[in-house]
Amino acid sequence: MYRPGMPATGSFLSDPGFAPIARDNLAGRVYEELRTALMEGRLWPGQRLKIRELAAALHVSETPVREAVMQLVRERGLEMQANRAITVAHLSLAQYEELRRIRLELEGLAAAEAAPRSTRAVVEELEALHADLLAAQAAEDWPDAVRANWRFHHRVYRTAAMPELLGIIETLWLRNGPLLNYQYPHAPPTYPGRHRHLDVIDAMRARDPAAVRTAIRNDTVEGGATLLRLLTDIEAGRVVIGQPHFTAPPPFAPS
Repeated sequence: MYRPGMPATGSFLSDPGFAPIARDNLAGRVYEELRTALMEGRLWPGQRLKIRELAAALHVSETPVREAVMQLVRERGLEMQANRAITVAHLSLAQYEELRRIRLELEGLAAAEAAPRSTRAVVEELEALHADLLAAQAAEDWPDAVRANWRFHHRVYRTAAMPELLGIIETLWLRNGPLLNYQYPHAPPTYPGRHRHLDVIDAMRARDPAAVRTAIRNDTVEGGATLLRLLTDIEAGRVVIGQPHFTAPPPFAPS
C-alpha cells in the first residue's frame, strides 16, 4: 500500500539524494542506510525496491546492495514476494497490535533505564527534537514529522546505554516505522491533554524512571489510537488508500 497523491510515472529512484558510499565495508554501509530509512519512515509499506536502482543511487555495485537487502529480508523489514520482487513490509492490523504490545514492554524498559542516565544535554536534545516535530506538523511536512518522532523516541532509548535492548527495539521499528506514514495526514496523533512528549521530557529532567515509562506508554497508546482506528478501517475495507508510483525516493541521509 503506497502513499496517495504522488505522480504516477517514472522510477522512484530517479532523483535519489543518496551520498556515494565509501568502498570499505560496502554491504554494511548500505545496510545501515536502508535500515535507518525504514526506522525513520522514509520508506512506505508495500513500496517496491529494485536492486539495480539502489546500486546506481548509492554509487556501488549490485552485490553489496543485494547482501544488505537480503539481511533486511531476514529481519522482516523487507519482504521477498513470490516473483522475487523486494517490497517494504506491510503489517496487518493483528501484527501491528501484537508488535505494539511488545514495544510497550521493551520501550518502557528502555525509558525507565534511561531516566537515571539523563543529563541536561539529553533533555535539551529532546526539547529540540520535539520542536522539530511540532514545526513539521505545522508546515504539513509529514515525512519530517514521522522522522522527528522516531528520533525523539530513539534518543530516549539510546540514553539507557543498553545496546542489546536498543537493537531489539530498532528491529521492531524496521516494520513499525514505514506504517507511521499513514498517520499523516490521515490519522494524526491526538491526546486528551498536552502532548505526551512533554511528559517524557519532564520525567527525563526529573530522572524519574516510573514517570518516563508511563509517559512513553501513554504516548504510544494515546498517540497511536487514531492510527489503530485507521488500520481497522483499512482492513475492513471502509477506507482505501491509493497506490501511485514513486518518481523519486524519500530523502536518504548521507552515509
